[in-house]
Amino acid sequence: MESSTAHRGNRHGRSEQARQAVLEAADDLLAERGFAGVTIEGIAARAGVAKQTIYRWWPSKVDVLLEAFTEDMAQHLTPQDHGNLETDLRTHLATLAEFLTDSDPGAVFRALTGQAQHDPRLATRLRDDHLSHQRDRDRLPLQRAIDRGELPADLDVDAALDHLVGPIYYRVLVTGSPVPRTFTDDLVAAFLHRHHRPN
Repeated sequence: MESSTAHRGNRHGRSEQARQAVLEAADDLLAERGFAGVTIEGIAARAGVAKQTIYRWWPSKVDVLLEAFTEDMAQHLTPQDHGNLETDLRTHLATLAEFLTDSDPGAVFRALTGQAQHDPRLATRLRDDHLSHQRDRDRLPLQRAIDRGELPADLDVDAALDHLVGPIYYRVLVTGSPVPRTFTDDLVAAFLHRHHRPN
């Protein structure tokens, strides 16, 4: 049953407190039960809202999970600017690896990616509407370094990103191997050896 306490809705007409409760409940349930174990009924019960409330805001559990994952990525995977390429890359890649392997949002990502193998529409949405935004964030340390003169102006940023973050996703999604800080630091060291222009 929804709380009788009135919450001011956001510009979309949602109660922000209830919306956050739903997103957190979806994260928690997926981490506990896996994709198949997440239901709208379960999310509603965990969040303390009516099932009809969720259906007013999201068409399906996939939509809830996608929104939760997208917000978590924006919150946790926006690279900080330390003013130094090596520090920026070491910090960001280590944070990305930890997010994908050890967090509830990382479990959401792995579940959605697995489901996307059987659902072409979900695969397209995940890639075009969600992961593309994270790729834009991943570009920030490289673009800042180009602007500072630490990297060549003609650097192929997309290829550089593939070399930096691709091995992390490969371990997370394909081999299941750990992604320790030594692994991400080695990726950064190899990249800097090829491209870095010390100031």
